[in-house]
Amino acid sequence: MSLVATHHIPDDIVQAYASGALPHAFAVVVAAHLSLCDACRATAEAQEVLGGTALDALDGDAPDAGLRARTLAALDAPLRGAAPAPVRQGIYPAAVMAELRGRPPRWRSLGAGIRQSILSAGPAGAVRLLYIPGGKAVPDHGHNGLEMTLVLQGSFRDHTGLFGPGDVQVVESDLEHTPVAMAGPACICLAATDAPLRFNALVPRLLQRVFRI
Repeated sequence: MSLVATHHIPDDIVQAYASGALPHAFAVVVAAHLSLCDACRATAEAQEVLGGTALDALDGDAPDAGLRARTLAALDAPLRGAAPAPVRQGIYPAAVMAELRGRPPRWRSLGAGIRQSILSAGPAGAVRLLYIPGGKAVPDHGHNGLEMTLVLQGSFRDHTGLFGPGDVQVVESDLEHTPVAMAGPACICLAATDAPLRFNALVPRLLQRVFRI
């Protein structure tokens, strides 16, 4: 399923994804966006071709013919007991369903009707689903690092623009904003961060550690 996105992932992040250098949390967002956006998927495929060409150009000894044959045979052999590859379910791309292990999200209330489902979290970053009812706002906040947010359903707006299904907002540490879900279906987003948010109001700051945001 492809959408006509108007906010795309920067080429340097796509390149890091194609080379395998992007931390897992952000790689999930990129993979989900690529499944929805023909333009960014074409960029990623071009980066992969360039990477393969660069590897072919490297000098080195030719591999042993027997090793090459065994490796190719192993690649062709069927995997025993392998789980079926995840597939898109509803609004959730395959990359998200892989994180959910094929199950529906387990939502946790953050108050004011806003909910989250943490998919994974570690030293290199966290990725979560956010559910924001139409008309509700995420408390005003800044960032201590990178945040990438992919809209899966509904839309939200802040002073940088309007983001709808398939759009990705890439936020650096210098941006402070108050995202507001637009009227209509709840805005459901996939968001990755590599550092805690920086809330300006007291109550969100007090609850931040509890909610792991």
